Amino acid sequence: MSLFQGLSERINHIFSKLTQRGRLTELEIKQAMREVRVALLEADVNIQVAKDFIAKVTEKAVGQEILQSLTPGQQVIKIVRDELAELMGSTNSKLAIASKLPTVYMLCGLQGSGKTSACGKLSHFLKKQGKKPLLVACDIYRPAAIDQLKVVSEKARVDFFEMGQADPVKIAKKGIEHAEKYGNDYVIIDTAGRLQIDDEMMRELERMAESIRPHEILLAVDSMTGQEAVNVADTFNKRLGITGVIMTKIDGDTRGGATLSVKAVTGKPIKLCSAGEKIEDLEPFYPDRMANRILGMGDVLTLIEKAQASINEEQIKKYEQKLKEARFTLDDYLEQFEAMKKMGSLADIISMIPGLSGKISAADIDEKKIARVKAIIQSMTREEREYPSILNSSRKRRIAAGSGTSVQEVNQLLKQYEQTNQMMRMFKNKKKFRFF
Repeated sequence: MSLFQGLSERINHIFSKLTQRGRLTELEIKQAMREVRVALLEADVNIQVAKDFIAKVTEKAVGQEILQSLTPGQQVIKIVRDELAELMGSTNSKLAIASKLPTVYMLCGLQGSGKTSACGKLSHFLKKQGKKPLLVACDIYRPAAIDQLKVVSEKARVDFFEMGQADPVKIAKKGIEHAEKYGNDYVIIDTAGRLQIDDEMMRELERMAESIRPHEILLAVDSMTGQEAVNVADTFNKRLGITGVIMTKIDGDTRGGATLSVKAVTGKPIKLCSAGEKIEDLEPFYPDRMANRILGMGDVLTLIEKAQASINEEQIKKYEQKLKEARFTLDDYLEQFEAMKKMGSLADIISMIPGLSGKISAADIDEKKIARVKAIIQSMTREEREYPSILNSSRKRRIAAGSGTSVQEVNQLLKQYEQTNQMMRMFKNKKKFRFF
């Protein structure tokens, strides 16, 4: 399931009743808002945040221009969409960049919040932009924390600095000096975490922040912990004055209450979000795009960005040539599936497509089917992939046995492949068609 799926389904059900009516009364709007409030609370949104949100939406939605509108249901949805975006920060909040390098980011968070993984993902995110980040290991208490950060740095292929069990504040200062000496333009400091907030940990973080004066103090917040995550963020902010939040594990929570509440409670923006365990699974947080996804309006811009990141220039040229020739092999078919896999889960991709979010549930999506398609194609010979028309009954039985599938599934794949080829031929001959 994808983030906000439960909330998205509830809100879309509520609004479907509003859009079916030609006119709305004030009573009908208020009743719908009461239902939205319940949906928000069930999604683990902070009580005061939910209350304030409903009050703002109701005040705008019961205005005369809405009640007398020809499409009042759509107008109410637009108000809710705008207020949801505002609740999460309105627009994307960019990371600070120092006027004099290196730029220093200090990452904080409780144990298990995904802080160390977030350090690695952030370093990879910066490296993709042509930067040269340095990861500094300042979590000297948790067993194997230094080793974990070293492994993460190797995955991200970025520089790593550690001084063993020395004073964390001293390590942080030496790390910055190392960056200055060796030309690292970003320093990402992995600080100590605890299972719960304690005064000793906070004093050490305060001492470090005062000593190194980081350009960002980013808090890794585990979205799966719901309201507790918001309480943690509030405490860190009051003690440290965090500058932003990285929401982690957003693919593991279908409610999304912490994501909707953290900005309103702390006043600090969500700058990045992480969905997935791979080193590349970190992206900027766009409140307006997230609001669209909650309301089933999709997120085309993020989908395009993911596609661009998954398909290189060479592949694009190759597909353009294939389209001109209207010749599409099973190897090409497999490549498309691999590219989709890089973009994330099918549930996540579908949530970004306008009109599909809310209509297709996680139960309708069988991720295992992709693995079976891959197994079938990989069980074919090179000639069979190039010329599927040679596949007779005995070849199909061999492929089914080799891929652990059935002949019926092999036939089903070939049928889908042929439909794709027909579409390719249509594109090639599109001058013969009239579009109305």
